[in-house]
Amino acid sequence: MAEHKDKIYTFASLENYPLKQRVLIRLAAFAFFAFIRVLGSTLRFEIKGGEHLDAVRAVGKIPIYAFWHDRIFYFTCSFRDQGIVVMTSQSFDGEYIARFIQRFGFGAIRGSSTRGGSRALVEMIKALRGGHPMAFTIDGPRGPRHVAKPGPVMLAKKTGNPIVAGSAAAQSYWTIKSWDRLQIPKPFSKVVLFVGEPIYVEESASKTEIEAAHGLMQKTLDDTTIQAEEWHKRK
Repeated sequence: MAEHKDKIYTFASLENYPLKQRVLIRLAAFAFFAFIRVLGSTLRFEIKGGEHLDAVRAVGKIPIYAFWHDRIFYFTCSFRDQGIVVMTSQSFDGEYIARFIQRFGFGAIRGSSTRGGSRALVEMIKALRGGHPMAFTIDGPRGPRHVAKPGPVMLAKKTGNPIVAGSAAAQSYWTIKSWDRLQIPKPFSKVVLFVGEPIYVEESASKTEIEAAHGLMQKTLDDTTIQAEEWHKRK
């Protein structure tokens, strides 16, 4: 188990990448880390619905976080240094992303919904059973935007741990012209995270019950996003 933990929280070898890509991965990872760390240090955070996280921990369970790809900046800053494990794609982009989030105290497991997903799910089950919280950018890595994929539901079913879905918004932010319309908070903004009630999936859940849990996760993400955007409009 210790070897598995070390693998998750340490940089992967770049030996299969050509020299130019190895250099670019290291530079990109450090640049993103430095940018997020500096900008994040100016932000003020508040969590609404934190009692739902308290309830999960009170019964000895480990959260499986789910949030939208466009809110990744907020969650990276707010949940740093908690040992949370995320899935990153097996690609050039995925490697520098894995490296900069590991600098923030996250673990990384390689895989995606389109490549290596089954193996990654097995690794995530193993890590979750070892006591490590999980997190999904649930519509990533390429969309469709704000359409939840089923990974957290399957992980909840296999481990008995609940999905904790939520969203966030900043008082003021820029929107990047990317597929997900990524939000970057402006310096010194207040950021509020909205956390929904935990979603449990029984190990014996039928196909209908699994679909219902997936639908509830989607609804929770949609509802907390509406709450976040309404809060932003009032500021």
